[in-house]
Amino acid sequence: MKLLVTGGCGFLGSHVCEYFHKLGWQVIAYDNMTKFETSRIEFGDQDKIRNYNKDFLKELGICIVTADICDKECLISWAKGCNVIINCAAQPTMTLSETNPRKDFETNVTGVVNLLETAHKYNIPLALCSSIHVYGTGINDNVVEANDHYEHIPILINENYPILTGEITPLHASKRCAEIYGRMYSETYGIKVATFRLTGIYGERQFGSEDHGWVSLLAIKTMLGLPIQLIGNGKQVRDILYVTEAVSAFDMWIKAGCPSGIYNIGGGADNIISVLQCIKQLGYLFNKEQVITKGGARRGDLLYFACDTQKAFDAFGWKASITPEIGLTGLVRWLKECKAIFNA
Repeated sequence: MKLLVTGGCGFLGSHVCEYFHKLGWQVIAYDNMTKFETSRIEFGDQDKIRNYNKDFLKELGICIVTADICDKECLISWAKGCNVIINCAAQPTMTLSETNPRKDFETNVTGVVNLLETAHKYNIPLALCSSIHVYGTGINDNVVEANDHYEHIPILINENYPILTGEITPLHASKRCAEIYGRMYSETYGIKVATFRLTGIYGERQFGSEDHGWVSLLAIKTMLGLPIQLIGNGKQVRDILYVTEAVSAFDMWIKAGCPSGIYNIGGGADNIISVLQCIKQLGYLFNKEQVITKGGARRGDLLYFACDTQKAFDAFGWKASITPEIGLTGLVRWLKECKAIFNA
């Protein structure tokens, strides 16, 4: 079996590559190695951080292609002979989408259409990564504030919940546009296209910034003794998902025959945690006092989201099982092992 992973040298993509390589697949990690996102990381050597996962995959002997999904002809040439394509390439942050909306569109829409064209040309099943932000900020109108977290009724939100409600950013628009194109290519051309609405992924080999990867950012700042500035009041809630669980969703989707559709992929009810609760847990794991300051709210931010993943379970038997206690312990262990790459 042969797999093309776009964004293969990123956080999620590198874990997808590692997993299927160990299963004996021929894996191609296709990544443009942009520093667009890592340029906002405030600690460590940016070159070492950006190349960390690439170097990890090289050590495993995985084929690495430095190219962009916006280069359609290059994408088509490397996809030839593949059995599956998994797209982890993205512009994933609201803040950077506002800074450069054209770049956001080119990556999240033009790049995805190129992938869909490629999948159509060779009739290859394609998995796309979307975001729970497509639901929009209307969810915020229904939250109730508790001591250290927000609550919402219903507790879990499924794929039929209203989308693009409230105030939207370029990221909301580009991610939803890609979902629509995925559905269209599936229905019009008969190719298998799944879209995973992912939430709160964290774990080893993630380098968080103020824009993206908040769980890892909190962990790194705790380890280094850096001040932690909250976005808003810190009561925002997610059902965080350990990275190997997200990878297993792709695996189970493939084993089930790659059913088309849009699926929430998140931690569910057992993995709900607020920013404040996460900070407290990390302080305990590192055995460190933390300095916490408050910042302003961020436009377009969701105060609450927790996935109903029943649709994914019904389609391919997937459900998250790794709790924050276990997952955060794994993240902390990795950070301690590679602390030398960071500096204050």
